[in-house]
Amino acid sequence: MPEQEFDIRDNRSKGLLEAYENGQVIGRIAYFTLEGAPAALVAVHTVVEQEHEGRGIAGALVREFYAIAAREAVPVVPLCPYAAKWAQRHPDEAPEPPAELVAAAKEQLGKSPQQW
Repeated sequence: MPEQEFDIRDNRSKGLLEAYENGQVIGRIAYFTLEGAPAALVAVHTVVEQEHEGRGIAGALVREFYAIAAREAVPVVPLCPYAAKWAQRHPDEAPEPPAELVAAAKEQLGKSPQQW
């Protein structure tokens, strides 16, 4: 696998995991932290700029999102369709979240859908 030519940075205060290349954002995951206990990271939307599609950026972002959650010992709730499909293809890296966390994440998202 070739070395990735972009950097991934977590901008927790803005709820963005961003891929940068030459100082420009070329892809991102919009997310939020689920309130309450246990906490969870909730992926809402994954976007890669059109001219950068097909380079594995979205997959690298989702993989790093799961790695961040693992380091923080919290589950991921992949509400984003891309992240959910990635998780299905990589069950060894993407443990399935408990159903009650998925329901709680959907409820929290529903309280502020305009944010996403």
